[in-house]
Amino acid sequence: MTGSEESPSFRLAYVPGVTPAKWVRIWNERLPGTPLTLTQVPAAEADALLRAGEADAGFVRLPVDRDFFSAIPLYTEDTVVVVPKDHVITAAEEVTLADLADEVLFHPLDDVFDWDAPPGEPAFERPATTPDALELVAANVGLLIVPQSLARLYHRKDLTYRTVVDAPQSQIALSWPEEATTDQVEDFIGIVRGRTANSTRGRSGATPPQPKQQKKRPDQGGARQQSGGGKSSGRPARGRSGGRTGKPRRKP
Repeated sequence: MTGSEESPSFRLAYVPGVTPAKWVRIWNERLPGTPLTLTQVPAAEADALLRAGEADAGFVRLPVDRDFFSAIPLYTEDTVVVVPKDHVITAAEEVTLADLADEVLFHPLDDVFDWDAPPGEPAFERPATTPDALELVAANVGLLIVPQSLARLYHRKDLTYRTVVDAPQSQIALSWPEEATTDQVEDFIGIVRGRTANSTRGRSGATPPQPKQQKKRPDQGGARQQSGGGKSSGRPARGRSGGRTGKPRRKP
């Protein structure tokens, strides 16, 4: 583990579409003395932000440079196509890329997919951002393929979406520079992995597991301990060391 000096707060970056609220809440409960600051960063800029040391860790979209970063994959998102609500595609629950072959599909500059060849008919321009592309979709100029979380993030009442079953998918991961694996990063890893506050692998200043208190045996606290390791009932033992009991023999 490296990083001898701790920053006054834990700086967490996240790309659009990720909702870090659950993990932030747990952090604030476990480490109230260490503030967590959040920074939203475009997916294409997350790499540079972490390399520059402007965040301690980040929720990013894979892939990342595994020679520089450590990463814990968390989940994979469904891919959807965003269309106007009255579009013919809305008649189906799911579509394929072949269903979109004759549609104009926007490929914004911040597209999170690494297409070998973008599907559909090429648009007249590449919008600068996903929100810009959605404005054009709302104007019935074309359609847009995005991870489902982005379709929800930029939701509009005049647009809807359908799952594209054979499209590439985007995977979300927690990532950080491997050479900057600080104690605070380890604490956050434990939270993301679902470790309890008393986990032996968590740091966070949590109270370590306490040994279970041994229950008081019945032979303690005044009861006479029985020889031979047997259980004591609190009554004298019957004839285990003094021979038979019962009526004495009559002398001849």
